[in-house]
Amino acid sequence: MPSARPSVNAPQIDSIRFGRLEDGDLAHLTENADLEGVRYADLTLRELALPGAAVSATQFTRLNADQVDLKGARFSEVELDQVHIPIVRAPRTVWRDVRVGARVGGLEAYEAQWRSVHFAHCKIDYLNLRGAELVDVAFTDCVIGELDLLSAVVRRVEFKNVRIASLNVQHAKLEDFDLRGANLETIDGLMDLGGATVDYQQLTQLAPLFAQQVGLSVED
Repeated sequence: MPSARPSVNAPQIDSIRFGRLEDGDLAHLTENADLEGVRYADLTLRELALPGAAVSATQFTRLNADQVDLKGARFSEVELDQVHIPIVRAPRTVWRDVRVGARVGGLEAYEAQWRSVHFAHCKIDYLNLRGAELVDVAFTDCVIGELDLLSAVVRRVEFKNVRIASLNVQHAKLEDFDLRGANLETIDGLMDLGGATVDYQQLTQLAPLFAQQVGLSVED
């Protein structure tokens, strides 16, 4: 007999295969930059400003900056590893085939477009993805203080060994949103969880919240 079809479609994350990368020039890290086939390592900056930049086949390793401005930038086949940044402003950015290993205070990525994006071994205090479009996104071994998906469109997103203190899915459109690997503390928008998948233990934990939402009294 053919095997049963999985109830949840997993993200389709493409691997990144860098060719030879040249050492990047700091002078090229500017507004509307065009970066391709370069590598930046061991950078400590007050600010990294790349608004409107086009970045492809590029690697950032051990980057430390007080703040980063990426407004409207486009990233394709980019890896950010061992990155430490208190504030990242990345609204309306486009990310495709991006790998992130970072410690970030606040990541403002509202109205962004992410496809084939993998966050691994990350700590993010606040991840703002309001109105964003996420397709094929994975979070692995991460700690997220607040994940804000208000009005986001989400398809094939999964969490593996991820702790989320606060999740907001109000008015979000979810499809194949796999929460089984997430440790959830609070959720805003319980009635908008259609399209998500939880395990039985999570369902038991969510039951009192659902009852409260619909005004249901539970008594022995």
